[in-house]
Formats: sequence, C-alpha cells, structure tokens
Amino acid sequence: MPTLVIVGAQWGDEAKGKMIDVLGSDSSVVVRYSGGNNAGHTVIFGGREFKFHLLPAGILHPGTLSVLGSGMVLCPSGLLKEIDDTRAKQAELGDLLISAAAHVVLPHHRRLDALEEEARGKGRTGTTSRGIGPAYTDKVQRIGIRMADLVDGPRFRERLEAVLEFKNRLITLLGGEPFAAAEVYDEYAPMAERLAPWVGNAEAAVQNAVAAGQHVLFEGAQGAFLDLDHGTYPYVTSSHPVAGGACLGTGIGPRDIDNVLGVAKVYCTRVGEGPFPTELDNEIGARIREAGHEYGTTTGRPRRCGWLDLAALRHSCRINSLSGLVMTRLDTLSGFPEVKASVGYEGLDGMPQTETEWREARPIWRTFPGWTGDLRSCRRREDLPAECLRYLEAVEEFTGTPAAILSVGPDREETMILRPDLVWG
Repeated sequence: MPTLVIVGAQWGDEAKGKMIDVLGSDSSVVVRYSGGNNAGHTVIFGGREFKFHLLPAGILHPGTLSVLGSGMVLCPSGLLKEIDDTRAKQAELGDLLISAAAHVVLPHHRRLDALEEEARGKGRTGTTSRGIGPAYTDKVQRIGIRMADLVDGPRFRERLEAVLEFKNRLITLLGGEPFAAAEVYDEYAPMAERLAPWVGNAEAAVQNAVAAGQHVLFEGAQGAFLDLDHGTYPYVTSSHPVAGGACLGTGIGPRDIDNVLGVAKVYCTRVGEGPFPTELDNEIGARIREAGHEYGTTTGRPRRCGWLDLAALRHSCRINSLSGLVMTRLDTLSGFPEVKASVGYEGLDGMPQTETEWREARPIWRTFPGWTGDLRSCRRREDLPAECLRYLEAVEEFTGTPAAILSVGPDREETMILRPDLVWG
C-alpha cells in the first residue's frame, strides 16, 4: 500500500506545500486531514505563485483527486475564493472532494475568536482570529455544523437557528454584536449551493484508493509542536497536525500508512505567542528572516526565527514515527560564518514538560562551520558544500532519522530526492 504522510516537524511553515506539490504529481489522491484556513502553503509552479490555505497543493495536478478530510474545519467563503483564485491562474485543475463530516467555520466563530482572544489579556495565544478554535470547540461540544448540514438547506437553517440562540449569548456576554440567523443563512445559502457538488463520502473514496494500491498522499497543516496534545500547550492549534491525525481526520487506520516524512527547516521559526527556546531576537534572527522571506502566508506576520532545535526535532521524529526527514531552506543559511543547533536544555533530561519548563529552557549549543555559495543549482547531495554536508550528517545522527529529501530553493526543480524508498516505498 503506497501511502505517505507529510507532516511539519517543527512549529509549521517548514515548506510542506512545496513538498506536497513535488510529490503530488506521483499521487492519485492528496488528502488534507486537519486544520482550517489559519495555515498556508506557498507553491511556485510554472513561474506562478499559488497560496493555499485549505486546498491541498495536489489540486494543481490534473488527474489527481484532492480531498478535504473530516478532520478539517472549512470556511465556505475562503474555500470558494481559493478555488476561484487558483482557477484564474491555472484553468485545468484536479478533482475535488469534500468530506460531508468536515465542520463549517461561520461568522460567529470568527467573532468569538477575536472576542475571546481580547478577553484573555496577557494570556493571549496569538490566534489568527479565523474562527478555527471556536469551530473545533463546537465540534467537541456536539453543536457544530458540518458540510452535510450546510448543503442541506432546511437542515442548515434549523441547525443555524439553534446554534446562534446559544452562541449569541456568549457573544453578547463578551461585548460583541449578536447575529441574525436569517441574515447568515441568506449569505451562506448561495455558497452552499456552489459547494454541494463537491461534498460527499470522502472517507470511502480514500479507503478505496488505499485498498486499490494507489499512491495516496496525506497532507498535514501547521507542525508537530502546535499539536493540541503534543505541542507547547496552550500555545497550540485546535487540531492534530502530527502523523496520527492522518488517521483521525480521514477514516484510515494506522496499518494503512507506509511512510511518514517530516519537513523541517535547517533553522527554526515560529509565528505568534508561545515558547521558542532557540529564538534569536537579534540581528542574526533578522538576517535569517530576510534571507528566508519569513513572513506568514496567511497573516503576513513576521516569523520569529532561531537556530535549529535538534532536541525538539528528535522528539518530533519519535512522536510522528518518521521514516525520513525533508530538510528545507539549506540555501537560506548560505553565507553565515557559523551555524548553531541546540542539542538539549540546561538542567533538563529530555524535553520540557510544563509551560514553565518551556519558558525557562536554556539551549545547550553545538556550533558548526558555516557554508557559502549559491546552493540553488545543486541537484545531488555531493554537490553541496562540505560544511553543509557535515551539518546534515549531524542532524541525521542526532535524530536517528535519515534525510530523504533536501530542498535548496522555492521552485519544485530545486529539490533532491535522496531516498526514494522512504517516499513511496
């Protein structure tokens, strides 16, 4: 069963979108299994730049089925805009299938997101205010509205009236303006009509593709350390970006997964609030940010930058059961006289376990010689500078995980697949 899961091995923004685009051409099905439009992938294809927040990057490959899984929360207006924007740049796209069980992000979710974040004061989590957390909250409270409800007019109206009767009380309590169910329905009914042809039994489609031995690629959003259970809680997302989320959000079982690749930058970035032990709040961090164009795809916020956290990466390899690493942005660090990586934390045996331990974690540094030159023309591992190779070998040795793919630039051609056996087996 040639199935492959792609996860972010850090705090997200590791260039997963490029990898999914590169590997999507070999896939019959590409499945997004978690999150909403609070995350983004940037893909450069044919000299054009595509920004995806909900659509799998596999949509660019005609003949490939792109699936939005049940583990997602979907903003109808955002999804339709993304479909229209993508079609405007490339007329021929792959097929799309949306799980009837995926939940819907509605205006009251976005309003509650902003109101709740403001009410937290100093305890803010750095949410994008896209309504993702409140939508997942409704899912857990069993008062959510699913895509199956949205495309069923009478059912949608009934569910919306019942939900807003409760949610408007919370909005008013937090000082916001309540919503009129009729107005929301009138706004979203035409969107539901447009989306209806794509909504169906996505779980069966994915299960059948796996059973038939087709290449199925599972795409995560964000990264391992933003996972609701395994991330730096409470500064996490509301879903499961780790590899296990591919089962939870699509309807396949653990034995259906062959390989798992974790995408990691050769440095680290983080967006929003939360602990970040290797952060460089200085000119080195600023230089990495500018060299790597480290600004959020979704919000445009500047990303916090720092050296690679090897201890965290090794932990990510374990919780995701990684077959191999995809190391990206090697070109960004070219020209730095020295490169550092954290191999642990002072006074801690293993990973921080509490918010306080994360906040107080002090990295134990290992220093490597830097490398120079334009790496974007490299197409084989041996083309890389010797210093870069030694750095990569140290990453592989420390994490106990081989580098399966290397990326030396944003274009899909600027990619080296070192271990094809760790991709499709």
